[in-house]
Amino acid sequence: MVDLHTQYLKIQKEIDAGIREVIETTAFVKGQKVTDFQHHLEQYTGAKHVIPVGNGTDALQIALMGLGLKPGDEVITPTFTFIATAEVVALLGLTPVVVDVNWETMNMDTEAVRRAITPRTKAIVPVHLFGQCADMEPLMAIAEEHHLYIVEDACQAIGAKYTFSNGETKQAGTIGNIGCTSFFPSKNLGCYGDGGAIFTNDDELAAKMRAIANHGMVVRYHHDMIGVNSRLDSIQAAVLDAKLPHLDEYIASRQRAAAYYDQAFKGCGQILIPGRQAHSTHVFHQYTLRVTGADRDTLREGLAERGIPAMIYYPVPLHQQKAYLDPRYKDGDFPVAEKLAACVLSLPMHTELDDEQLEYITSSVLELCKK
Repeated sequence: MVDLHTQYLKIQKEIDAGIREVIETTAFVKGQKVTDFQHHLEQYTGAKHVIPVGNGTDALQIALMGLGLKPGDEVITPTFTFIATAEVVALLGLTPVVVDVNWETMNMDTEAVRRAITPRTKAIVPVHLFGQCADMEPLMAIAEEHHLYIVEDACQAIGAKYTFSNGETKQAGTIGNIGCTSFFPSKNLGCYGDGGAIFTNDDELAAKMRAIANHGMVVRYHHDMIGVNSRLDSIQAAVLDAKLPHLDEYIASRQRAAAYYDQAFKGCGQILIPGRQAHSTHVFHQYTLRVTGADRDTLREGLAERGIPAMIYYPVPLHQQKAYLDPRYKDGDFPVAEKLAACVLSLPMHTELDDEQLEYITSSVLELCKK
C-alpha cells in the first residue's frame, strides 16, 4: 500500500543527516529539531501555533481537554471514521454523538450535524477523510450559530486546502478552533514511528494545550491542570523536517496517481471513483473505490492473488462497534455509512507509484470486475 523505502532513498542524505545530528547532540527529547520542525510547519500551514505531540490520537485528546469540556457534554462526529475520533471522546467521559456521511465524499453530512445538536452539544469534530476537507463553511456557520467548538480531525489531510465562498483559502486543520494531525509512517507527511501535531490560532488555547501535553506544567514541577505526557521525539522531528519541503511534491504524485485511476475506471459500471468535495483539494491519503456492481471481498481476494494489496477503510461504522454500542442507535440509522462499510476498497496510493504499476493495478481491477 505504501513504498516508504523507495521514498527514503530519494532523500536519504537529508534524513540521515538529521538523525545523525540528533544522536550527536543527544537532544532526544524537546531538542532543537522539534523546535525547527514546529516553526517550519507553522510556516507551511499558516497556523499561528503548532504543538508537536506523540501521535494523532493524543492530538485529538489534548484538543478536547484544552476546551475544558465536562463529562456528559456531547461531541458530534461522523460514524464512518477511524476509531480514534470517538475513542478520545469516550475516554474523557464525554458523549459521542455520531452522524451519517455523504455518499460521494464520504465526509460528514452537514445537515445531519444540524439535526444532531442538543442543549448538551459542545463541539463538532469533522473528519477530513481520505485526504479532502469536510464542507467546512456550513459547519463553521452551524458552530457559530450554536456557540460550538470545532476540532478538525485532519489526520489524513495535511496539505489539503479549503476555499470559502469569499475566495479565502485555508489549509486543513487551520479552519476550526483546533486542528489535529498524525505523522504515522503511512501518512502523506509521515515519520518513522509515531508522531502528531495540534494547530490553533488561539494564543490562550495554545498555551493551555502545551501545558496539558507536558503533564499540565508551565513552570517546572508546578502542575496547574491535569495533563498527559505526549511529545514528538527529536529523531521523528528530524525525519519530518527533512520530508516537509517535499510535501507538495508528494501530494502532486498522489494526485497524478489518482488521476490515472480516475481515467482508467471512469467507464466501469461496477465501481465508483472517489467523489470530490467541491470546495476542497484532495491530497489522496487513500484512493477509495465504492464497489457497487461486483463483490467487494471477491475483488479484494483476486487482487491479493495478483500481489496487489487492497484495504477496507473502514469495515464497521462506529455505531456498530462493540465498544460503542448505544441504545440511541440501531442498525439502519446511518444507511450511507453502513453501505460504504460494505463496499469501500482502497487501492495502493503513495508517492512512488509509476505508470507500469498503475497499469497493472487498474487492468487487474477491471478484469476482476468483469468476472
